[in-house]
Amino acid sequence: MYNRDYLSNNNNSSYSRENEAYSSSYEQTQAPANLVAFLKSTYQLFASSLLAATAGAYIGLDMVSTISSWYWGLVILEFALLFGLYAVKDKPGINLAVLFAFTFVSGLTITPLLSSVFGMPGGAAIVAQAFLMTSIAFGGISTFALTTTKDYSGMGKMLMIAVIILIVGSISNIFIGSPILQLGIAMIGALVFSAFILYDTQQIVQGGFSTPIEAAIALYLDFFNLFVSLLQILAAFNSNDD
Repeated sequence: MYNRDYLSNNNNSSYSRENEAYSSSYEQTQAPANLVAFLKSTYQLFASSLLAATAGAYIGLDMVSTISSWYWGLVILEFALLFGLYAVKDKPGINLAVLFAFTFVSGLTITPLLSSVFGMPGGAAIVAQAFLMTSIAFGGISTFALTTTKDYSGMGKMLMIAVIILIVGSISNIFIGSPILQLGIAMIGALVFSAFILYDTQQIVQGGFSTPIEAAIALYLDFFNLFVSLLQILAAFNSNDD
């Protein structure tokens, strides 16, 4: 009736339970630490991307006529760099070079719009207001996304469809040239990219991005497109006032 292995088995079982509890506690401790490190790297790259885009815009304002004549070539280069960035996102050094090249070129491509707004009465104030509104919206939505318990991951497909509609509408308006249509596209774009900030921030928290660079470029595109949309809206209302 006496099982000589009882003490040994009981000790092993107890040790196993303690080991599992320790492992679980360790994993729970490591997960937030890893997330914080990922977020820190992401937002550092995001801030650096904004600086690179600002440098591109600043330099581009001194050569607006040249950029306007080469605009579509720059747009093609911009998309090529974006696709190239996803191809080299796991290659240290090269990925940073492509990231900053892309954001710099995106800053160049926005200079015709910036130049036209700066040429309006109070143009500098309009640009500053658009940037301030974008920063406040980005900060507020990001904070909400990081703290809310509601899952917004289901918005992904709907947002992608909205982006496709915006692209089609923008291309169509190149030939139509309707200021009202452009204003409508800008308003919808502001809503869509505000929603993208919420979606992409939650994707970062939920592990939807494999690298900080991939997460940073998603946030950069959200910020950049929201800024462009708000700038177009403010410029349109300012021109109507005139």
